[in-house]
Amino acid sequence: MRTFITARDSDQRLSEQTFIPAVEHTDNLASVWIDPARRFQTMEGFGGAFTEAAAVRWQSLSPAQQEALLQAYFGHPHGHGYTLCRVHMNSCDFALGNYAHADTPGDTALKHFSIARDEQALLPFIQAAQRVAHRQIQLLVSPWSPPAWMKTNGQMNQGGQLRPECRSAWARCYVKFIQAYAAHGVPVWGVSVQNEPAATQRWDSCIYSAEEERDFVRDHLGPELAAAGLGHVRIVIWDHNRDLMVERAGTVYADPEAAKYVWGTGFHWYGEDHFDHVQLLHDAWPDKHLLFTEGCQEGGPHTGSWALGERYARSMIHDINRWTVGWIDWNLLLDTQGGPNHVGNYCSAPILVDPDHDRFELQSSYHYIGHFARFVQPGAQRILCASTREALEATAFVNPDGGVVVVAMNRTEQPLPFSLNTGGHQHQTVLPARSIATLLLP
Repeated sequence: MRTFITARDSDQRLSEQTFIPAVEHTDNLASVWIDPARRFQTMEGFGGAFTEAAAVRWQSLSPAQQEALLQAYFGHPHGHGYTLCRVHMNSCDFALGNYAHADTPGDTALKHFSIARDEQALLPFIQAAQRVAHRQIQLLVSPWSPPAWMKTNGQMNQGGQLRPECRSAWARCYVKFIQAYAAHGVPVWGVSVQNEPAATQRWDSCIYSAEEERDFVRDHLGPELAAAGLGHVRIVIWDHNRDLMVERAGTVYADPEAAKYVWGTGFHWYGEDHFDHVQLLHDAWPDKHLLFTEGCQEGGPHTGSWALGERYARSMIHDINRWTVGWIDWNLLLDTQGGPNHVGNYCSAPILVDPDHDRFELQSSYHYIGHFARFVQPGAQRILCASTREALEATAFVNPDGGVVVVAMNRTEQPLPFSLNTGGHQHQTVLPARSIATLLLP
């Protein structure tokens, strides 16, 4: 068994453990039991979001540092090997300002549609990542807002709704965007209907009721993609927090004509955890997929925070154990202020860049994500995994090559000895205080 450790009170960061400390007391020893024969969902992968903010900060680095950052995320096996990522269509708050690809008022024929803005930073960043990635990056496209002229409030910020007479034109914008990215050698894997459709934000946002989202998919987006020969592009609904995911998805899935176009439900982690809702949605509609599409630590960069990494891993373990097939972080990188952000909504990212000194710093979230992304291959299947202690949070997989991967975390202030039991074999080890481990079995 090979063991990789990241621990707060040490210099271990995704470090292979060559010496396994002895377990002194085996009475009532905590344990993780796995059964590789009991298999569940197939994993799509892990990754983060290409945003204009991340792209311009990446461009601010020297060529050597740009390459090092790309290797950290997309390289393999010494990087995370990201294969599942997200990008915004039109602007989002982590852009340098509001912009739309169809920005000519009244241009429902989309004669002036253009992705020239993306060609400045976003596409070069994505294309560079593609060069480094060891397999094709599956890209999810999400809009934060339609163009201002298509909305009831006449602006991209502050919510508003899509005007009914603009629904067909807006659906065709997805087609145009996918085709334009493909022309640049960037294929699109899927689209979500709307980022956070229940939130009126001071930045780019647009409100959809569950019924409006259902009708838009059924009557416009689904048919437009199909007519353009893009029926293979997955449609993801909701793309918001876990609290309302069951009832929102239920409204769409209850309509067979809408549901036939929908691959699954995307969700975020802001607000209360509601991990039970992820399980409920799978139980009710097991033929539909679940995808974590965004999460970050809000309220600034949180440089050096250890709890940041633990928040990521806790969500990943609990979401995946409830049938989630992929997990996408928010911004791949930001600067040391937590931006740029055109409305000052500064947040954290696993990599923070100091462009003035041509350097970047890996945060705890980077290392914690790596305990999944580096070892769980796309196509892996989750397997049965049970822990005897709530403090011993764990999940497990079997990779396409047959290797077994177990991820276990200890968020307590004390070392946690435990045994890993599988197929009659027992391996004993110790999780240091505030640590995470990946254990590999042949």
